[in-house]
Amino acid sequence: MIIYLVRHCRHALLNTVLCGRIDGVALSPEGAEQARRLANQFSGKPIDLVQTSPRQRARETAQPIAAAAGRRLDKADGMDELDAGEWSGRSFERLAADPSWVAWNENRARTRPPGGESMIELQARVVAHLKSLGQTNARSVVVVSHAEPIRAALLHCLDLPVDRFADIEIEPGSISILRRDGERLVAEATNLQVLS
Repeated sequence: MIIYLVRHCRHALLNTVLCGRIDGVALSPEGAEQARRLANQFSGKPIDLVQTSPRQRARETAQPIAAAAGRRLDKADGMDELDAGEWSGRSFERLAADPSWVAWNENRARTRPPGGESMIELQARVVAHLKSLGQTNARSVVVVSHAEPIRAALLHCLDLPVDRFADIEIEPGSISILRRDGERLVAEATNLQVLS
């Protein structure tokens, strides 16, 4: 099985606000164009299953991919964004002055967002979902998610600790590719950009 992990495309709050699970974050016009290019990338490929995080920005990225692949779009709660708790909706500028934010970014293995989910919990949820795909008959799956869940999956595949999250760049609209090898998940490519 090949699993294409796609980060949602660009939105207006990107790099300024920690959106987390807040509602109503839609793709920007640039993001909608990115989603169109992604759909073209998957058009004609034998895609058996298209899944998305429940967040609006992920659904809007996944819908054109599902249409191009001729598949229905399935919701995947296991690939939802990290629950950032009380930090959700705060600007990164404001968060930079918060000692707990600094601690989180220095040691994600032992800290968590206040009222939110730890990186270890996120990784367990994401890996369990990806492994559950083995129960389907799919050979090729597209899963649209967010930077942190995709990073968590790749860190697992590369056998790296979650504190190495900053080593893995995941751009909006990028594709990372995993292969299921029995029960193992193997990283084949990370952060591939769709240019045309």
